[in-house]
Amino acid sequence: MNSLKKTARSAGILYIIMDVFMIFGGMYVDSKIYVPGDAVATVNNILASEWLFRLGFVSSLVDLILQLFLVHVLYELFKSVDKGQSRLMVIFIVAGVSVAFLYTLFQFAPILLLSDTGHLSAFNLAQLQTLSMVFLDLYNHGYQIAEIFWGLWLIPLGLLVYKSRFLPKVLGVLLIVGCFGHLLSFLSTFLFPDYSAILIPIAETIMGGELPIFLWLLIKGVKDQKPA
Repeated sequence: MNSLKKTARSAGILYIIMDVFMIFGGMYVDSKIYVPGDAVATVNNILASEWLFRLGFVSSLVDLILQLFLVHVLYELFKSVDKGQSRLMVIFIVAGVSVAFLYTLFQFAPILLLSDTGHLSAFNLAQLQTLSMVFLDLYNHGYQIAEIFWGLWLIPLGLLVYKSRFLPKVLGVLLIVGCFGHLLSFLSTFLFPDYSAILIPIAETIMGGELPIFLWLLIKGVKDQKPA
């Protein structure tokens, strides 16, 4: 049980560290660089803050790598509860991270396009600015595709928490509900873009259902179990 408690705390710590990189790379840097619908302003921000842009890119990659470590720790924590559900949880995260690594390359494309590489001399500045914006839009839409897997993995995780005897069942229910927040975010982008201004805030609120479990693991850990 002492080992189980250490594993639980490790999961909580990893999640918090992962969130720090995610908030910096995916929220702070994006808010400083990306101007929706304005290619000129976005490109000027990238050129003016290239080091910040590069740092945000690397931060996003670190966030994705930490997700793999996190799901490994969670597998160790829950494999005794249900090994099949634990494997399914790992599969969804590995799929999501794989998709995310691919689309993250699009985020770096503006740096390549705006460099002084000779073979890009066929394009004028306005064309390069437009292409940079296209790649950034592809990056944002790729993020929404990965949301499918980042939502689905919460279902087996929620079931594992609910079936375990060492965590409150309500945390498992919140995880399963949080899944639909990610899926709603995906649908609002690809099926209901006209309603995204309404749906995205709702989705982000529902996604908050995954936060309590990791705070619980970090602060409270797991319950002691009496031997059978």
